[in-house]
Amino acid sequence: MTHKSTWAGLAMAVVLSLSLTACKDSKTLQENEQLKAKVADLQRENGQLGNNLETVTADRDALMKENAALKARVKPAKAKRSTKASSRKRRKG
Repeated sequence: MTHKSTWAGLAMAVVLSLSLTACKDSKTLQENEQLKAKVADLQRENGQLGNNLETVTADRDALMKENAALKARVKPAKAKRSTKASSRKRRKG
């Protein structure tokens, strides 16, 4: 009788472990699919951010060139002002 109950207990343990394993596998597969979807979303967002970075970098470069051109135009105007200001000063004599 003990021999039969031992085999029955062993069989019950095997059945329970298999069912739990199957449950864990389906749960793991579901989590895996969710993670794959999240990774795909992150890769898409990364691509968009890369495109935005390229656009912003190009805009920055254009603004730097424009700024340099404006500074070059302003320098001669400052030089002219300083000579005029010095010629207008009255000398005490």
